[in-house]
Amino acid sequence: MTGWLAATGVEWSADPAVLDGRRLDRSGTEPEGVPLAVAFPRSPEQVQDVLRGAFATRTPVVPRGAGTALTGASTAGAGAIVLDLTRMDRIREIRPDDGVAVVEPGVITAELDRAAAAHGLRYAPDPASLEISTIGGNIATNAGGLRCAKYGVTRDSVLGLDVVLADGRLIRTGRGTLKGVAGYDLTGLFVGSEGTLGVVVGATVRLRPLPEPTATFAASYADVADAAFASVAFAGARIQPVLAELLDAATLDAIDAADGTDLRKAGAALLIVQIDGGPQEASRAAEILGRDATDLRHTTDEEQAAVLLAARRGALPAIERLGRPLIEDIAVPLSRLADAVREIGLIARRHDVPICTLAHAGDGNLHPIIVAARPGEPIPAAAEHAADDIFELALRLGGTVTAEHGIGVLKRAWLERELGPVNHGLQRQLKALFDPRGILNPGKAL
Repeated sequence: MTGWLAATGVEWSADPAVLDGRRLDRSGTEPEGVPLAVAFPRSPEQVQDVLRGAFATRTPVVPRGAGTALTGASTAGAGAIVLDLTRMDRIREIRPDDGVAVVEPGVITAELDRAAAAHGLRYAPDPASLEISTIGGNIATNAGGLRCAKYGVTRDSVLGLDVVLADGRLIRTGRGTLKGVAGYDLTGLFVGSEGTLGVVVGATVRLRPLPEPTATFAASYADVADAAFASVAFAGARIQPVLAELLDAATLDAIDAADGTDLRKAGAALLIVQIDGGPQEASRAAEILGRDATDLRHTTDEEQAAVLLAARRGALPAIERLGRPLIEDIAVPLSRLADAVREIGLIARRHDVPICTLAHAGDGNLHPIIVAARPGEPIPAAAEHAADDIFELALRLGGTVTAEHGIGVLKRAWLERELGPVNHGLQRQLKALFDPRGILNPGKAL
């Protein structure tokens, strides 16, 4: 069944160990069966060769980066070819005067940011997985991150794309300029499409100047709602933090247990805020954070700031030590953030399930993480009911069931409820237009 793949000349493997290592992603979702093979293209032309063969034989193709997806978007089951793009990992060029970089999809996010820093620039999107996730995967899911409160999500930094369509045709969308409105915005359409409309083989992304030295704060509070109110107060003060990360008591307990820290001792919630607007703005931020804080720390030293942020970046691994996590990803209007964190606590108590809540509090994006079971055990019904209540809460508060992780397979049942039948139907028509034989990441996103 893979004879056509061998004929392409693309490196590939059907070794069971290779297949097993690439059939899952970080969501823990178990697809049915094992894929046929894994292909390792090194160029856009090789991606074209694979997709031409897959289109002709109606073979499902699952594009994949580092496998850090949290909704099952990069899982691959029986009959599929996994298209592993991690070997397309070149930073083709950085143009400092233009403020752009041209990269392949397998470039690690943090490596692009470090390369840009050598020119006094920054690649702004920084998902928690930035040291292992790829630019292509970030584009597929429209990944967010800690700095997105001020600098936006991945879509806000993508200017143009090279995309291979389902039938093997290569197109270029967007442009290499910071502005441009010629034609429909196909770039924006592909960003966040989870590999269901085409395979990204190149991207022109925006770089931004490195800011002046930042001020980083760590404020502890007696109650998680107090921390939420403090983060919302920045909007009223017309201050836009680079990041505002909220961690509740359950999350702090998990981090302390994993890392030997004593974050929980200072309060039941921690709010980490970073400012890059200068000393006056930092002084106003300190005033806001200190009103109800039980403890307030502040630094302008990069190394000390990295220590404070390490708690946030290490939160998910710490929670994973407690059991199998269901990592949810909702967003609500900023004005409803405190309501959301309160009600998530009620949901945890109502269903008697542990929920650790993290939040990108600067833009209303919450990650309630349900500790569902031990690894390998089935997910209890109570955990699934709690997840449904969280999604219902998000919609009731005027929000969304996914802010940055995508739909994948885990949230498909909620998509039509959020979009409505007409909108959902139009999106299915778009899928059929770009992928008429339904071979691109089937069963995902819609």
